[in-house]
Amino acid sequence: QVQLVESGGGLVQAGGSLRLSCAASGSIVSINDMGWYRQAPGKQRELVASITRPSNTDYADSVKGRFTISRDNAKKTVYLQMNSLKPEDTAVYYCKVGAVVTGPLRNLEVWGQGTLVTVSS
Repeated sequence: QVQLVESGGGLVQAGGSLRLSCAASGSIVSINDMGWYRQAPGKQRELVASITRPSNTDYADSVKGRFTISRDNAKKTVYLQMNSLKPEDTAVYYCKVGAVVTGPLRNLEVWGQGTLVTVSS
């Protein structure tokens, strides 16, 4: 009913940039919040950045000043601009969307499939 399609991951050298995208589709009335999480090898999944409809943002301390989260409500898409990438940023990045959906009308959290970001030294 609700699908998330992630893109933008790949291999980049340290100091480089990547832009992740996550587009939502399906029986969506509105999107309340969107966020990016990541899970590095041997680590637990952690919040990277989040954004609510009023455009309030939150970032992990490790990415502040380097990453920027944004959203396009018309396209139902959230972006993560990642600059000055470090090898420590290597992880699978997951998009999460909190949306109001129909059939029945309710709030639903949906996770993307994940996209791999690899930062080489």
